[in-house]
Amino acid sequence: MSEEFSKTKLSAERLSLLYQVSNVIHSTLDSQEALQLIVSEAVRVMRASSGSLVLVNPATNLLEIHAAQNLSSAARKLKLHVGEGITGWVARHGKPVRLGDVTLDPRYVSVRRDVRSELAVPLEVQGEVRGVINVDSERADAFSDDDQELLQELAIQAAKVIHNTWLYEQLRLKVMLFESLASVSRTINSTLNLDEALRAITKESCELMRARMCSLMLLDESREWLHLRASYGAGDAYIKKPRLAVEESLIGVVVRRKKPLQVANVQADTRYQNVELARREGLVSLLSVPLVFSGQTIGALSVYTARPYNFSNEEIKILGALAELSAIAIEKARLYERVVDVEEQLRQNEKLSALGLLAAEVAHEIRNPLTVMKLLYHSLNLKFEAKDPRSKDAQIIEAKIEHLNKIVEQILDFARTTEPQFAPVNMNDLVDELSLLVRHKLANQGVKLVRDLQADLPLVLGDAPQLEQAFLNLILNAAEAMPDGGSLTIKTTALQSAQVAVAFKDTGGGMSAEQQQRAFKTVLATTKTKGTGIGLAIVGRIVETHHGQIRILSRPGRGTTMRITLPVK
Repeated sequence: MSEEFSKTKLSAERLSLLYQVSNVIHSTLDSQEALQLIVSEAVRVMRASSGSLVLVNPATNLLEIHAAQNLSSAARKLKLHVGEGITGWVARHGKPVRLGDVTLDPRYVSVRRDVRSELAVPLEVQGEVRGVINVDSERADAFSDDDQELLQELAIQAAKVIHNTWLYEQLRLKVMLFESLASVSRTINSTLNLDEALRAITKESCELMRARMCSLMLLDESREWLHLRASYGAGDAYIKKPRLAVEESLIGVVVRRKKPLQVANVQADTRYQNVELARREGLVSLLSVPLVFSGQTIGALSVYTARPYNFSNEEIKILGALAELSAIAIEKARLYERVVDVEEQLRQNEKLSALGLLAAEVAHEIRNPLTVMKLLYHSLNLKFEAKDPRSKDAQIIEAKIEHLNKIVEQILDFARTTEPQFAPVNMNDLVDELSLLVRHKLANQGVKLVRDLQADLPLVLGDAPQLEQAFLNLILNAAEAMPDGGSLTIKTTALQSAQVAVAFKDTGGGMSAEQQQRAFKTVLATTKTKGTGIGLAIVGRIVETHHGQIRILSRPGRGTTMRITLPVK
């Protein structure tokens, strides 16, 4: 009766244990807590001396202890190859082993001297052996069939914990991906500086992948060399390392094949060119993905871990997605730099054209009084005797007047090169091109650009570069009139009078009647306190040479509209 009661009590205790373990598994996301509970309770119920739960590390293929009971710190650090010892045998064959006397089995690897018997069962996750649960005892024949059955049931519960942990980790990585992508997107949208964008990419990639270091390398114009353009977590030695040849380097393989590449240990891989550097920097596992834009590789994004690590397919996809976004960011920043260069070139052309117009106006203003001076000089008929000192002075005056006249003619000849070269021009295309050039400047100043362009607009006969210069001046003047932001509307309209109208309407402070009267006057008479004061004068001159008209519609405090009309082709 007593023996039957003991069996019943033990059976109830085991059922209670399974129930308790099941509750813990479903009530916590802390996998370590659940695994430790499984080992501890198995040791207690089976009256074992010690126990452990080991898992296969996919990066090293070694069995490592993840939870243990009554094992020394030295024993917890023990690592076995799959197939080594009783634990390794169970992991390889997927079958349980129960030994009544471990000294009689040559497979046994001693961890504790006093151990006499051992029970080990495989831990399967979705049909694949991923670890082993062990219990040991200082008693011989300490474990029964019932103990083996219980430990196998506990292994099933442990597998659920591990599987749930993996699912949770994948979900965590996906959440981190979305957060990182959102962060990168915000950073990219807040800066158009290429170096800042690259630094943001490497920082986010390193934190997302929990890596030791991240580097970003870009191809040069020859597409033969990879240059380090940004890094996060790298030391001086890595930052100063030489460029890599695409045909000869490991990262070059990623660029050439346009496929991700991972290396278990760069410190031991002969293909890696900087092995000693990797050892000094503490770099171990590598994952590198290509940066591809419009089907063309532009570089590679690489992350390094500080310990052996096997990147999962999910992690490779995550870094690949970040690389796609990064490639777009890089090309966006590069495009902006090119736009800035073109805009600066356009400004320089504007200055040269303005200089030509200014020179022409100066020459015209000088030639008229110079002609009067020349006529008056000759009418005076200043003839002096050769010995008279005034004779030499008169000759010098005459020579200098002729010299000034030649200079004026040369200036006018130079200025005549600014005469327009007429050809059919599409006003809508011109506005679109200018919008691309100035959109960042307007956006940074808080000016909203609105285009209201009439479809099927007739072509205008004009000089496209000069018209572009005139329109640019009007846009910049409008932006200057709205220092605190506003709206600029550019509208094109076909008129019944065989003309095309282009209107630039801003929401700035407007112009007074006096300002409107002087707007297109000579550049020499400008009273503008800021800038060169020649912008609107240039516009007026260009419109005049195109046989067009320009009109100002403005009231103080209500904005300004500059309306240009030009004859159609």
